[in-house]
Parts: sequence; C-alpha cells; structure tokens
Amino acid sequence: METILYPHSSPLFNPKPSSSKALFSPSIQPKSNSLSLITKPITSNLKKQPSQSAKPFLSLPKSWFSHAHHGLAALALSLALNFCPLLPTNSALASEFDVLNDGPPQESYVVDDAGVLSRVTKSDLKRLLSDLESRKNLRINFITVRKLTSKADAFEYADQVLERWYPTIEEGSNKGIVVLVTSQKEGAVTGGPAFVQAVGDTILDATVSENLPVLATEEKYNEAVFSSAKRLVAAIDGLPDPGGPSVKDNKRESNFKTREETEEKRGQFTFVVGGLLVIAFVVPMAQYYAYVSRK
Repeated sequence: METILYPHSSPLFNPKPSSSKALFSPSIQPKSNSLSLITKPITSNLKKQPSQSAKPFLSLPKSWFSHAHHGLAALALSLALNFCPLLPTNSALASEFDVLNDGPPQESYVVDDAGVLSRVTKSDLKRLLSDLESRKNLRINFITVRKLTSKADAFEYADQVLERWYPTIEEGSNKGIVVLVTSQKEGAVTGGPAFVQAVGDTILDATVSENLPVLATEEKYNEAVFSSAKRLVAAIDGLPDPGGPSVKDNKRESNFKTREETEEKRGQFTFVVGGLLVIAFVVPMAQYYAYVSRK
C-alpha cells in the first residue's frame, strides 16, 4: 500500500502562525527572559547613578558654608575677647577702700597695695622706721596704690587714710602717712600736728615735689619710697637734708639745620655739581679731538 502525503497535512509544508511557538524549545525561551532580567538592573543603575553623584555635589556647598560659618563665629569671639575692654571687678575698684578698711599695718610700716616694692625695700623700711618709733615715738606708714577712684588726688586720699586709721587727735598726732600713686606718678605726705612739727614744712614740700614724683616718673618706686623715708627721718633727727633726686633735663636737640649751615652746604653742592658738568662735557670733546687729530 502506498501512503499519500498531502502537503497541508505536514507541518513543514503548511506552517501555522501558532506553530511558531512550538518551534522554539523551552530551553531557548528563558534566554530572552534572562536577558530582560539582566537589562532591567542595568537600566535602573544608569538611572540611579546621576542621583548618587549629584548628592555629594549638592552637599559640598552646604558643608563649606557650615565650616565658614563656624570659622567666622570663632573669629568674632576671639576679636571680642581681645579688643573689648574688660569690665572692672569689685576687687579692682575696692583696692583703695580695702586699705582704708584694713587699718594700719601691725607688723610692718608698709601697705604695698600696688605691688611695686621689693622685699629688701620693705625690710629696710621696717628697720629704719621701727628705730625712729622707738626713739622719737613717731610712726610713719607708707602706702602704695595703683590708682585713685574715690578722691581727686593723693593729698585727699592721705587725709582720708589718716582720719580713718586714727580717728582721734590723740591717736593721730604723732602719725605720718606717705601715699604713692603709681599710675598718676604722684605722692603725698600728711600727718598729725606732732609729726608735721617734727619734720617741718620745707622737707614735707621737698619730699612731695622731688622724691616721690621724680623717681615715680622713672618707675623707680623702691628708691622713691626709701629715699623719702630717709629724708623724713633725717629731718626728725635734726640731721642735714640728704636732698632729693635731680630733675633731668629732657630737652631734645633740634634736627633742623641753621641758615648758615644750609648756605654752606648749598655752596658745596653747587661746586660739586658744576665740576661734574664740566667733566661731562670737556672729557668727551677732548677724546673726540684726539681721535680726529690722529686721522
């Protein structure tokens, strides 16, 4: 028997649109799916990359501005601390009042509130003034302060100290007060009636006008105090006055020349310039003449 093959019965000769799906094996179809799965992350990564790279770019100005803001704040605080004047504290303003309230020194003869006297000076003052008090029954107290805020000058403050420390005439008659104000470069001497009579007005005025201000201006506070003490003690003991420091003449020499010096310098300058001009013209002409004569 013969088998007759019809063309439409074979799938090779009569392909159908639906049979195209059967031509591809299941092993081939997942490849397209795998490809699609691979491409999706790639496209998503490409989309996310600009956002990630732009993020630090946008945060950079913000970070720079933050650092600049903190730096400017620190600089402003530093300038404020360095250049703004500090408000005076109660201890600084109460310095002169502490001297008044504490009373006279018991173990020495010095109240060095300004802190300008050395230990040697304090020891020498104690030896000199204790000997005076034992012999003459006269006591001298020395006070140094930086500045005065309650009184106009050192004399008013010295009288205030004398009245506060020795409120009665009997207590303050044989007492003397010497005040040195370091910032104002001035001093004052005051005391009770017995002290003033023992020293004398001449030595009192000389001490105030010579020893204290002259040496204080040169910032020789130790010498100013001790020389004043020796001068007062010498006057009380009736000894010759040792004198005060000599006032230095601080006149400065003028840097300007006189008219005669200016005229003399001008004549010398004219002579020098004229000689240089003559040399500048004559020497080249002589050289040219010599060169031409040789030809």
